[in-house]
Amino acid sequence: MFISGDFLAGPFSFKALFADPWATRLVLACAFVLHYVLGAAVGLSVDEAHYALYATHLALSYFDHPPLVGWVQWPLVALNAPVDVLRWIPELLWLGTALLVFQIAERLQAFTNRPHDNKRLGAGFWAVLAMALAPLLHVLGIGLLPDTLLMFFTALLMWQTLGLMASGATVSPARWLALGLVLGLAGLSKYTAIFAALAVAACLLAAHGMRLLRSPWPWVAVLLAVFVVSPVAIWNAQNGWISFVYQTQHGKGGGWRVLPFVQFLVVQLLAYGPLLLWGAAGWWALRATAARVLPVLFVLPFAVLAGLSGGGSSLPHWTAPAWVALAPFAGVGLAEFLQRSAPVWRKGSVGALALVQLVMGLGLMGLMSGGGAPWLTPKTPTSDAAQAAPESPNPFADLHGWEQAGARALVLAQQRGLQSVAVQNWTLASRIGWYARPLPVHVLEDRFDQFDFWAGDLPQGGSTLLVDWSQMAYEVPLAPHGFSSCTLLETLPTVHWGTTLSTFRFYDCRQWLGEPQPRLRNP
Repeated sequence: MFISGDFLAGPFSFKALFADPWATRLVLACAFVLHYVLGAAVGLSVDEAHYALYATHLALSYFDHPPLVGWVQWPLVALNAPVDVLRWIPELLWLGTALLVFQIAERLQAFTNRPHDNKRLGAGFWAVLAMALAPLLHVLGIGLLPDTLLMFFTALLMWQTLGLMASGATVSPARWLALGLVLGLAGLSKYTAIFAALAVAACLLAAHGMRLLRSPWPWVAVLLAVFVVSPVAIWNAQNGWISFVYQTQHGKGGGWRVLPFVQFLVVQLLAYGPLLLWGAAGWWALRATAARVLPVLFVLPFAVLAGLSGGGSSLPHWTAPAWVALAPFAGVGLAEFLQRSAPVWRKGSVGALALVQLVMGLGLMGLMSGGGAPWLTPKTPTSDAAQAAPESPNPFADLHGWEQAGARALVLAQQRGLQSVAVQNWTLASRIGWYARPLPVHVLEDRFDQFDFWAGDLPQGGSTLLVDWSQMAYEVPLAPHGFSSCTLLETLPTVHWGTTLSTFRFYDCRQWLGEPQPRLRNP
C-alpha cells in the first residue's frame, strides 16, 4: 500500500517549525539550556567516561560496543576539550532528534481529518513536548551514550522510511543511498540497531510489497550499510568475535521471571512518562493509512528488550530509541485528543500529567546537580584511617568528585614513582582512567573487559596506585591474594554544596601476587 502524495517525500524544512506557535521553540530552547547547564555542573558518569576513553584509544571497534560513540568525540578529545564542551555532542544530538520528531509528527498529522491549521498547537508541538517531559531522555541529552546516537539515527531512519514509502520515491537512488548510509551509522552506534533495520524493512515491504525486492536500489542500500558497519566485523574477526560472544551472553541474563519483567515496565512508565503512551491513540487515528506500520520501529525493539528484562538483562535507557520512534505518534494522538472542541477534562488531565512529568524531570536534574537528597548522603565522615567505610548507597554521588580524585592520583603516582592506577571493580575504572590519563588503569578482578585491551593485567611483582571509593568500598587487597604491602597515602573527601558525598583513598601498593579476589567491605 503506497503513501500517496509528495508531502512525505519532500526535503527536511524548518518552515513548519517557524509556522508553529512559539511554544515549540520555547520547549526546545528550555531543554537545550537545561542540558547545557547541568552538563557543565556534573562530572562524567561511568558510561560517559568509558566511551570518552574510546576516543583516546581509537580502534575499528571495542569489546562492548561499536566504535561511533568514540569516533565522534575524537576531534574534541584530541584538542583536550573540557567535559562541558564534549557534552555539546549529546546536547546537539538531542536537539536534532527533537527536530526530526517534530517534522515527522507534522507529516503524520496530514493523514488525519484535521491537519494542522497553524492556529493551534499541532502534532509536532505535542510530540516534542512528550519527548521533552520524558525524564530519562534528558540523561541521554546530557551524556553521550550509544543510545544517544541511536535515538538520533532512529528518528532519521523513520524520516527516510517515510520518504521511501511514498509512491514513486523508490526510483530515487539518492534516497536509497541515504537510507543505506544511515543504517550503517546506526549499526556503528549500537548492536540493537538491527531491530530498527528490521523494522524499516517491514515498513517498506508493507508499503510496496515484494516487488520492491526486484529493484536493485534496496540491495545497494543494504550493501552500503554493510560496508559502513564493516569495521565492527573486521575488528571482531581479529579478536575472536569477542563482542558478539559477550553480547550474546549478556543478553541471555538469568532464568526468566515475571517480577523483573513487571519491574521493568513500571520503571519504563516512570522513566519516559505516560504522555508518550498517547502513541497508541496516534496509531489508532492513522490505522486506516499506510503509516499504521511505522510503530513497528517502537514495537519490535521494545518487545525484545522487555522480554530480555525477565532475565534481568535490560537497562531502562536501552529502550530510548524505541520511545523516540513512538513520539511522533504520541504527538498525533495528543493533538487529536485535545482538538479545539475537546472538553475541559481532557485538557486538564493532559495538563496534570505534563506537570507531574515536569516535576519528575526537574527533580531528577536537581538530584544529579546536588549529589542526591540529604538522606542519601553519609551522616558523618568515616573515622577509619586505614580503609573506607561503606556508606548508604547514593547513585547521585557517582557524578561528583572524580575529576579531583583523578588529578590527585596523577600527582601521587608521580611522587611515588608509580606507573599505573588500579581499582577493584570495572565500574570504577573509567572515571579514574579518564581524569588520571595518561596513566593506564588495571582492574584487579578476575574478568575480561575493555581495560584488558588497553592496559592488560597488572604483572606479578608490579606496583600501582590503588584507588578506593567509599560508595563501593573494598577491602585492601593484601597477601595471599593481593599485594605484599599497601600504604595509605591520602584521603580525599568529596564535598559538594557543603555535604560530604563520598571519600577517596589512595594507597601505594607493592609486589602484586597476581591472584585477584576483591571483597566488598561489610557494613
